[in-house]
Parts: sequence; C-alpha cells; structure tokens
Amino acid sequence: MVAYGRRLFSDPALSSGDRISCATCHDPRRAFQDGRPVAEGRGVGVRNTPTLLDVADRRWFGWDGGHDSLWAASLAPLLDPNEMASRVDEMAARVRGQPARRRAHEAAFGVTLPEDDLSLVVQLAKALAAYQASLRSPRTAFDRFRDALVRGDRASAARYPLAAQRGLRLFIGEARCSVCHAGPAFTNDEFADIGVPFFVAGGADAGRHGGLSRLLASPMNRLGAFNDAGESADPRALLTRHLKIEPRHFGEFRVPGLRQLARTAPYMHDGSMATLEEVVRHYDRLDEERLHADGERILRRLNLQAEQAADLAAFLRTLSK
Repeated sequence: MVAYGRRLFSDPALSSGDRISCATCHDPRRAFQDGRPVAEGRGVGVRNTPTLLDVADRRWFGWDGGHDSLWAASLAPLLDPNEMASRVDEMAARVRGQPARRRAHEAAFGVTLPEDDLSLVVQLAKALAAYQASLRSPRTAFDRFRDALVRGDRASAARYPLAAQRGLRLFIGEARCSVCHAGPAFTNDEFADIGVPFFVAGGADAGRHGGLSRLLASPMNRLGAFNDAGESADPRALLTRHLKIEPRHFGEFRVPGLRQLARTAPYMHDGSMATLEEVVRHYDRLDEERLHADGERILRRLNLQAEQAADLAAFLRTLSK
C-alpha cells in the first residue's frame, strides 16, 4: 500500500490535464512543502503549503482542521477545482481503463476494483495517506541533546550549543512557547489566534470556523460511510461527533509542529514571515489587543532582549536536521 501510494503521490494523472501531482506542492526535496508564501493555484490565495513530515501524528488536518483523517485530507486537493481539479469519474476511468494501473491498484488493496467510482477514488486517497503516514522527520541536534541528558552523558550533552540551551530555557520558561508547542512534535494539535491578520483580498479567511463547518458537513468525515473502522469502533470518530462551532474559532489556525522548522520557511498560515527571526520578532512585539478577547489569555508580548531573541532562534534551528 505504501509503495502504491508513493507512486500515486508523484503521478500527474491524478490531476486534470496531467498538470501537477501531489509532489508539485509537497516537494520531497523541500521537506514536503514548496518554499512559497502561498501555494500556486489555490483559489483562496492565502494559505501556505504545510510540510507532510510527521503528518500521521495529527488529529486534524489542514491549517483550518477541515478534515479529520489523512485520507480525507488527501482526497480534497484532488477534487478541488483550484488545485488538482480532477473529477471522480476521470480518475476512476484512468484506473479502470489502463491494465497496469488496474493491476497495481488491486494488488495494493488485495481486492478487485469496487464497482462504484467514488469508492475507487476514496481508495486512491487512502493509498496516498498510507504513503504520507510513512514520512517521518529525521533526528536532530535537539534529540541528541535530550537523549544525552536522559542517560546522564554530560560530555555528549555539552556539544549542544550554549545559545540553543539558553533558547530552550526560554522556550519552556519565561517565553512559555511550550504551552502550545508541547510534546515530541512541539504542538498541542489545537488551533489559536496568534495575531496574524486573517483579512484577505475580497474578505477574510475564517480559519478554524470555516474548517469546522466543512468538516461537519462532509460525507468524508469519520462519521460517514467511508470510515473503514466504522464510527462505533473508531475512537477518533467520537472527537468529530462532539465538535462544536463557536465564534472564537473565527481566525484561528492550527498550531504547527516545529520539527524541521528551518527547512520549511516561510512561516504562518499565510506565509507572511520569511525567517525564524521574523517569527520570534512577531511574538516579541505581539499586539495583544489584536487577539481574541474571550477565554484565557495565553499569549503575551515577550519583550525580549536582543540576545534572548537570538538564543530562541538558535534553539528553534536545532529542531531541524
């Protein structure tokens, strides 16, 4: 299945007119993103292409959490007229009409092709998801430092740069970055307003509010018929069942993981920050009045000294290979 998904990932035949493949925007040479502020061809024109490394660990998918499974998130760009712009009948016909494709598909799933086109295309998305689930970020200088501390190896730990050590203390201490960027992937898998404007040409990017609306209305969510496990046997379906849309979700975006951060510039959901120094500066000079007023206030202006800002950026760079 993974090998089949890998082939599909680079196959332009999944797009209308054989124009692009998944790898066009999620380039393996660029940590599975494209290095652009916003993806080309996207109708909204405001979203940055996220990396796919470690994507299998996420609970929700996309900057707005508009999907609750990796396969549904893989299906959406295939059919989006502003992205790959394919159609269910077109993709199904290409598999059915070409013996080599048909054999590869049946071998991957161990069954004959389903009779209806939509089920076949959903299988394509699930094969793509299987491949993406295999994409893992490599070990980093931070991982080696952490492991050295765990085993009490002071000599190895001492190789970790002093600036990064100071930045780590800031990250988990005074700057409180780890409140949201927690755990081994450095994300709490939630959504937040961090003061990045969400107004765009022609309106606003509703963020999580719009993502929830699409997710709950989608027949491809975990509550639908295409969930192989079935709603009752899938613990994550319960999360979808109890989702509620609230006003505070407007303008909230996913808290991204920080692994391989140095390789995935530019940053933020709109790609508006080109460097890690710009990201640190954003939080350092945060306009707290711009943030949502309801709920507990988590973010606050950091007011760092120049050396502290440099140390924080130095630590963040050690989360990349």
